[in-house]
Amino acid sequence: MSKWVIGVIGGSGLYEIDGLECAEEITLETPWGAPSDALIKGQVGEVEFVFLPRHGKGHRLTPTSVPYRANIDALKRLGCTDVLSFSACGSLQEQYAPGEIVLVDQFIDRTFAREKSFFGPGMVAHVSMADPICHRLSGLAGEAMRAVGATVHVGGTYLSMEGPQFSSRAESHLYRQWGCDVIGMTNMPEAKLAREAELPYATVAMVTDYDCWREDAAAVEVTNVLDIMRANTAKAKAAIGQLAKALQGVARTPSPQGIETCLDYALITSPDARDPAVLAKLDAVAGRVLGA
Repeated sequence: MSKWVIGVIGGSGLYEIDGLECAEEITLETPWGAPSDALIKGQVGEVEFVFLPRHGKGHRLTPTSVPYRANIDALKRLGCTDVLSFSACGSLQEQYAPGEIVLVDQFIDRTFAREKSFFGPGMVAHVSMADPICHRLSGLAGEAMRAVGATVHVGGTYLSMEGPQFSSRAESHLYRQWGCDVIGMTNMPEAKLAREAELPYATVAMVTDYDCWREDAAAVEVTNVLDIMRANTAKAKAAIGQLAKALQGVARTPSPQGIETCLDYALITSPDARDPAVLAKLDAVAGRVLGA
């Protein structure tokens, strides 16, 4: 039976998960450097989890300085079949209140100071990001969040900004005009890299505030955000246990969207022009198609 091995990336406030059996702390170096922190690998019943705090323990890393490529490489290298991101975010729409959950299905990437691909000169590849979220994984996460009492909204567009500052009012209003639903600082290029690594990816966007577009409300302040974040974190931890419970005895099959084979038609550089040094760095994320 194919096993679920779910990589969990914990965002602001989520620095550990509870109830892991046979937990092992793993420190490794990837071709892209060290991940954000040591990874914790364990299981809940038959389901394996690999947990990684995105910002490192103690929240040491800014959104820009998170080593996104190393993080995704490490999860792939440790055998993850799926990646579930828990992310704090601001709401750009009245109906998504602080403390609620949005299962986003689209992204707009406004980051500009980050490496966004495993590929480059010497090995060029273009993957499709038309549907960046694994709908099956997102649905499973939504069911788990509802089971622990969260209000869950299905679908929405996540605007990824560079940070670390919050938006200006003008920016917040602009993103609302674009039709965006939530705003955060970390899911790009994370989602793009997960797709390049052929890992089904889903985001549980945990709303902490209304950004600053509501001019009759106070602008975003870290103290307010932290209070709501703590409540969201408790639900996230409980939901991971619910997800494990739902997957007991359930064989994992490939994503219905074909994500695990998305590199089949994405590699552009002809075999005789590929740089061996670049190929060596891709051993984990693209070894299936490169024969590494």
